[in-house]
Amino acid sequence: MTDLDVRPVHGLGEIRAGDDLAALIAAKAPDLRDGDIVVVTSKVVSKAEGRTVQAADREAAIDAESVRLVAQRGTTRIVETRHGLVMAAAGVDASNTPQGTVVLLPIEPDASARAIRAGLARGLGVDVAVVVSDTFGRPWRAGLVDVAIGVAGLTALDDHRGRVDGFGHTLEQTVVAIADEVAAAADLVKGKLSGVPVAIVRGLGAYVTAADGAGARALVRAAAEDMFRHGHREVVPGRRTIRSFTAAPVDRAALLRAVAVAVTAPAPHHTTPWRFVLVESPQARTRLLDAMAARWAADLARDGFAPDAIDRRLRRGDVLRGAPALVVPCLVADGAHDYPDVARATAEREMFLVAMGAGVENLLVALFAEGLASAWVSSTIFCKDVARDALQLPEQWEPMGAVAVGYAAAPAPARAARDVEGFVAFR
Repeated sequence: MTDLDVRPVHGLGEIRAGDDLAALIAAKAPDLRDGDIVVVTSKVVSKAEGRTVQAADREAAIDAESVRLVAQRGTTRIVETRHGLVMAAAGVDASNTPQGTVVLLPIEPDASARAIRAGLARGLGVDVAVVVSDTFGRPWRAGLVDVAIGVAGLTALDDHRGRVDGFGHTLEQTVVAIADEVAAAADLVKGKLSGVPVAIVRGLGAYVTAADGAGARALVRAAAEDMFRHGHREVVPGRRTIRSFTAAPVDRAALLRAVAVAVTAPAPHHTTPWRFVLVESPQARTRLLDAMAARWAADLARDGFAPDAIDRRLRRGDVLRGAPALVVPCLVADGAHDYPDVARATAEREMFLVAMGAGVENLLVALFAEGLASAWVSSTIFCKDVARDALQLPEQWEPMGAVAVGYAAAPAPARAARDVEGFVAFR
């Protein structure tokens, strides 16, 4: 077990733009040793780098520092910064800075850590690691902790996978965030109100490296591996129509989870009018799409379209042929009331159609939350009898389009902004 010594560095005073942080730390901590870890609060790094800006409107500063909104409750925003950090207010801080100003995060915290490390090596001739820390909240846990946003000369992650524990079990998931643990330990002697922005952690020299290393970027989980990538503000607008997919197969379990979400949609009379056909058999898919294409071609020819125009329109169905998975949503209005007059019968029908749309939208959003792309295509609505026959469905099942599902071959283009007031009437 490693004996750990964590001590504050006192007397640095107020840091201003242009100050040499490494020289200031060296002057106040001349006893630094090889293998020590110097932990520096990001705010003083930012101040030294001139990242204090005039900002009468803190929210505008947060906007400028953010690349996406993850979640929001009231005025509190969780955003992703350009560094890849997901945090409150993009790290824009209005505390311990003159009125009317805010402090932004360092432009490149890993570069800041490397510069301080190099300066300490020049000034004191020591080989230390440097961690630039900032305060984060955490999902599911109350309270704040410091984490590493910049790292130089430290093994940020200690991968235990493949090692064997005391009972002979091979570890399969354990990767320890050493840099974050160091940052949190250092904050115990720095604090938020003590005016001590730097601490020294001694006893972890085994993690200090000769090279600067990959930095804190290694601590940011890749989007494809992040089970909690999307915040509640992102999921619904994040769903996009994708028409080009990779060849990667789609897990049936993911489709079933999406269907489970789909059937939570509202419906009239406490009914459950949704059915989802997972077209898994290549033969069934070919039979369905060939039959639909034949019907559509016949309809277009009857409408006077030339053969080349028919071919162009038929190619729109390629998205259904090319997707790794295909889902056909169906409306089953067994619980609909039978009204004798046309007006009420029509209204009853419309209620079930609205419920069907809600179910399909739930499905598309749930697929997006699963990391899957999709495209809803309305084609089966125009040939319900053909689709029913090809898929051998009961007569009362009404196909309501088809959903191509897979992994997007390319990111969706940015969504054009829409003025919400153009879609709202006030009375």
